[in-house]
Amino acid sequence: MSDNLATAEAMIAAYNAQDVDLYVSYMTDDACEANYRGAVLREGKEGTRSGLAAAFAKWPQNRAEIVERQVIGAYVLFREHVTRGPATDGSELVEPFDVIAIYSFEDGKCSRVEFVR
Repeated sequence: MSDNLATAEAMIAAYNAQDVDLYVSYMTDDACEANYRGAVLREGKEGTRSGLAAAFAKWPQNRAEIVERQVIGAYVLFREHVTRGPATDGSELVEPFDVIAIYSFEDGKCSRVEFVR
């Protein structure tokens, strides 16, 4: 399962580089990002690509730092510290926050990321 950990870490590196194409390359075609046990935020590779591109355009200094990591079966759990920085649209500054991200894997690709915040 260490391959899943390496993949999830590579996803964070791509996220921090704001490389949406590299980020989604680690995902299954039907992968999604969702709130934990809740609404899907970005659906499929294309939904994730366009959603993240919009977020990165709004917050060009956005970063996620992995504070803790754990592997349980086909899941990788990260506690991430997220900083957004100033928004390009002039909206209020988002205070830094922590999130638990649960990465689910199928056949070496990330099939779902759920966020607990």
